[in-house]
Amino acid sequence: MRFARLVFVMMIAAAATGTVLAQEREQSSVQAEHVDIAKTVQIFPNPAVEFVHVRIEQFKAQDIRLSLHNIIGNEMSMETEIVDEHELRVRVKDLASGYYLLAMRDKDSKFSSTFKFVKK
Repeated sequence: MRFARLVFVMMIAAAATGTVLAQEREQSSVQAEHVDIAKTVQIFPNPAVEFVHVRIEQFKAQDIRLSLHNIIGNEMSMETEIVDEHELRVRVKDLASGYYLLAMRDKDSKFSSTFKFVKK
C-alpha cells in the first residue's frame, strides 16, 4: 500500500514537473523569437548625420510606431517617412550630437524593442 501511494505521488510530481517544463519551453521560445526579431532590425547609418533608416522585414512600415528619446529618456519630436514596405526614415539633422534611443512598437504582434544610435 505504501509503495503504491509512493508511486502515485511520484507520478503526479512527474506530471506536474512535465507541465512546468513545457510551459518554460514555450515561454523561452517566445522570448527567443522576440530576440531573433530584434536582431533582424537594421538601424543605419550609425553614426548618423541627416537621417536614420530603420529596416525590419517581419513587419510592414505603416504598422510600426517609433518614438525618439534622448539618452536620459526624454521624448523628442521627430519627422518620419515611409521609404518602402519595410523601411522608415527618421530625420535627425536638427538634433544635437550625442546618443539617442529609438523605441519601436508593433501593436498587433506586441513586439517592442529599443535601439541606440549616435548623431554626429
